Amino acid sequence: MCGIVGYQGREGACDILIDALRRLEYRGYDSAGIAVLQGGSVKIARKQGKVSDLWNMISSENFAGSMGLAHTRWATHGVPSERNAHPHKVGDVTVVHNGIIENYLELKESLKQDGRTFVSDTDTEVIPHLIVDYLDKGSGFEEAVRQALKRLKGSYAIGVMKDGSETMIAAKKESPLLVGVGDGELMIASDAPAIINRTNRFIFLEDNDVVTMTNGELKITDFDGTEVDREVKTVQWTGAMAEKGGYRHFMLKEIFEQPRALSETLIGRIREEEGEVVFDDLDLPDVSKIRKIWMVACGTSYHACLIARHMFEANLRVPVETDIASEFRYRDPILDRDDLVILVSQSGETADTIAAMKEARKKGLYTLAICNVLGSTLSRESQGVVYTHAGPEIGVASTKAFTTQITVFFMLMLYLGRLKGLLDSNDIRRHLAELKKLPRNITAILDSSAVIEEIARANMHYRHFLFLGRGINFPTVLEGALKLKEISYIHAEAYAAGEMKHGPIALIDENMPVVVVSPKDQTYKKTCSNIEEVVTRRGRVFLFTDTFDHDMASKSDAVFVIPETIYELQPILSIVPLQLMAYYMANHLGTDVDQPRNLAKSVTVE
Repeated sequence: MCGIVGYQGREGACDILIDALRRLEYRGYDSAGIAVLQGGSVKIARKQGKVSDLWNMISSENFAGSMGLAHTRWATHGVPSERNAHPHKVGDVTVVHNGIIENYLELKESLKQDGRTFVSDTDTEVIPHLIVDYLDKGSGFEEAVRQALKRLKGSYAIGVMKDGSETMIAAKKESPLLVGVGDGELMIASDAPAIINRTNRFIFLEDNDVVTMTNGELKITDFDGTEVDREVKTVQWTGAMAEKGGYRHFMLKEIFEQPRALSETLIGRIREEEGEVVFDDLDLPDVSKIRKIWMVACGTSYHACLIARHMFEANLRVPVETDIASEFRYRDPILDRDDLVILVSQSGETADTIAAMKEARKKGLYTLAICNVLGSTLSRESQGVVYTHAGPEIGVASTKAFTTQITVFFMLMLYLGRLKGLLDSNDIRRHLAELKKLPRNITAILDSSAVIEEIARANMHYRHFLFLGRGINFPTVLEGALKLKEISYIHAEAYAAGEMKHGPIALIDENMPVVVVSPKDQTYKKTCSNIEEVVTRRGRVFLFTDTFDHDMASKSDAVFVIPETIYELQPILSIVPLQLMAYYMANHLGTDVDQPRNLAKSVTVE
């Protein structure tokens, strides 16, 4: 998990590459490096730590040149260090790599037997060694790269340069990589925000694409050298969309962007007067034959699936099974050709989710992706795709992607309900009226963010929290607890409130606050009883509800009231104050909110 950028054009590459690395910092990394072609040879600098540390090291040096590669690394093979940082150079060949080379030990041993010496602990270093090996055997630069790639097993996005050559080569297999087409310049990047300030025209590469760039000329071929056509697509994101816009952190900006993100996710898809939901270009199989719906994802996206299961089973009367993507294949699930598999990923590059999608497709099932990134692997390789329109999400801890995913699930539920004849236009019209209120209701919550900040400031010294919710809000508290532990490093557990007495109640005392989401729904009375059990054991209760006359308000240490909505949409409103509470606690504790330790935005390894 890391970031790759490359530049070939008329301007100085160094400043452009460093700026692009800064825009990729949200992906998570532990070291950074840069390589620039200068006077016929590739000059390299690498540094453990932040991109700013790399810049401080090279800013006084001469890194002049109009072609170069840069990289941020997140350790998978070998500890974070300068020698394990990218780029790796062997002989005349310089390589940056994102992904995992699964057969690197076998390749490394073979290369060692041929007398080659390794200086890092990484799997990546075998790549330049292989390329040099083929160069030594007489292959040209481009052919040597192709031959090396054919010997690799695993996932990779790579960028390659060679001393004395004006050509840059890039290739992709199961790791994200795109080409930016600018005015007199070509770029490669792991993600569009890295280079969106220079161009909004992108080629989203397919697996096994090999890109050759020479003096502004671009050629894309497969591993055998056969040219392939790839469309240049224009995206609507702007550089400003990837900037903080006056907020202290990207995460806070993205929390406050949720009203807009939800509105844009709805645009063109709801027809309230007709009582319809429309998904252009979505060609689903016969929904009357769907035996079961599988929802597969990781982390925050998995929590969105858990919420969707409540919606779908209650309204569509079809069984739904939710699976953590990293577990899906290994339990050999019993899949039927008439099942529908929905895969959810903000980036569309989550390795485990992509693997689950491929497993489902291999068994003949229809796969539908919900993701936020145009041209991502998941969106391209699934038979159907519905995009959220959250815009770039830079903070590692997902916020607006989560609420837009739930929004898409809700619209998809209405869409399928109409196709199955379970929901008529009047039913859908009523649901859409509630859906359209969400941006305004979230704005009302955000307008009261100072209340949440005060709760956070007063309680950030606690090191353990318990989160409780019932029904559709049990996944909500799972997500709330995840947000708190991700960015504040405070231990937080979430339980279905009825499960508290089966173990977690033993932990409750005055030093373990309990966060409870308790709207006045069908689970209200039961949750009140659970709160009473907490209070009886001297537990401190932070209550999030949609009613000012909650029976447990007087017994709670803090109460925050959210606007009312229908049961299926409660999590979209309930999660916002939990996101804010996590953010404010982390901010006041001084943690790195946007880049929490050990985490990465796009989890592109299994």
